[in-house]
Amino acid sequence: MLLVTRMLAAASSRPPGEQVVLSAERRQFLKRRWRGVADDGTEFGFDLETRLTDGCVVFQKDGKDYTVRQLPETVYEVPFESPAHAALVAWKTGNLHLPAQIFDGFLRVLHDESMKSLLDREGWTYSEPTVLFQPLKAMAHAV
Repeated sequence: MLLVTRMLAAASSRPPGEQVVLSAERRQFLKRRWRGVADDGTEFGFDLETRLTDGCVVFQKDGKDYTVRQLPETVYEVPFESPAHAALVAWKTGNLHLPAQIFDGFLRVLHDESMKSLLDREGWTYSEPTVLFQPLKAMAHAV
């Protein structure tokens, strides 16, 4: 097993054929210590100084970059019907304290039972796509 303490580069400059992917769920990117296995079977242990980012290079060997890629996940996507509707959706969703990603015209929210209950109760239109989910980073009581 190879030990990684930091990323080597934010992205690889090599063509896809010269990259070996280590796939990770979004929650892994929040951790500093974890393990993973690349597509070629190479095992990695992570004891990181700082968090990794999607697409970063963590190791290089034999002319190949080992990159960490975030796996897509199923989310709820709620389209906004008007500015007032957008405010209502954001306010009620925010009260659930779930990770969310804001776009022009819709909101993506973690696929969670409490969100499903809110969507059904309010009767809002929604879809459940499987996408690369990168919610806003928030800090409680940030100044």
